Amino acid sequence: MKIAIILGTRPEIIKLSSIIRYCEKKKLDYYIIHTNQHYSPELDDIFFQDLKLPTPKYNLNIDKYSQNKQLGEMLIGIEDVFKDNRPDVTIVQGDTNSVLAGAFVSSRFNIEIAHVEAGLRSKDRRMPEEINRIITDSISTYFFCPTKKPKRTLIREGNKRKNIFIVGNTVVDAILWARNNTTNILKRNNLEKNKYCLLTMHRAENVDDKERLDMLLRHISSLKREKVIFPIHPRTKKMLLKHSLKLPVNVISIDPVGFLDMVTLEKNAKLILTDSGGLQEEACVLKVPCITIRTTTERPESIDVGANILMSENLQEDFDKMASIKRDWKNPFGDGKSGERIINILLKQE
Repeated sequence: MKIAIILGTRPEIIKLSSIIRYCEKKKLDYYIIHTNQHYSPELDDIFFQDLKLPTPKYNLNIDKYSQNKQLGEMLIGIEDVFKDNRPDVTIVQGDTNSVLAGAFVSSRFNIEIAHVEAGLRSKDRRMPEEINRIITDSISTYFFCPTKKPKRTLIREGNKRKNIFIVGNTVVDAILWARNNTTNILKRNNLEKNKYCLLTMHRAENVDDKERLDMLLRHISSLKREKVIFPIHPRTKKMLLKHSLKLPVNVISIDPVGFLDMVTLEKNAKLILTDSGGLQEEACVLKVPCITIRTTTERPESIDVGANILMSENLQEDFDKMASIKRDWKNPFGDGKSGERIINILLKQE
């Protein structure tokens, strides 16, 4: 079985890392296509270095295009690779444009598609990621679900039970691999354990709309007694300038950081504020309370166990509630062997 692994963003690199390492360990016939959807070195090269992953065989070097043009360039680039090096199965992870492009081109070549993190739904179709999930699942061959809820969703949508597998979430594999590799990022930024909050914010629905972004900044400024560290995403930085908005005085912005630095920031934080799906999971695994600054989430398991809540109209009340909870919830996302499981299941399909 020849396997193509398609990725292009920070979350995909992290969540596919254990699959890549297991392919290396088993000496399988596989290759990586990197779309470069996250085009800056801060969001790209450093993650391969931190996670000790091989250099991708193919790099599409997708530029800073609009979403639709970016997607079009990916379709062309992946098609060119498949014409010369056709795999038997394509592995994609999550809900990005890279996932959609990889799945779409694979379907046109009649290549089997393995969707890692299949079946997640936010029920908010304003999110591009939600559309990407739905379309990818509609053409996938194998569905690798992190928990029971996505499996039930896929069954309701008419997919074959025999092709749906609950394997846990590969983010657990990555976090368990990295959690003891502490960096000196706290010292570099004058931070103390449990005496700061970690903020990430980059979703289009949060940062592209000036009124929404301004409202979120005002909410965050209400936490004036809290030091908030903010590794600022290039998209958010661009939109702050475009909208002529300033960060609250309690927010300390820093450049984007690598995976090991981010895990260090996460596990030592008093609380995490995020609109990232991956960070909701990572916070849950690391036993750090989380407030999701969105109106919906496709990770309801973290809410079910009490590790996470959706932001209300009073962020200070949300903060007081979550900062005082016991960090004794059970991790619902698996045991850290998801990548190994996924590859072994695929090998049985030969």
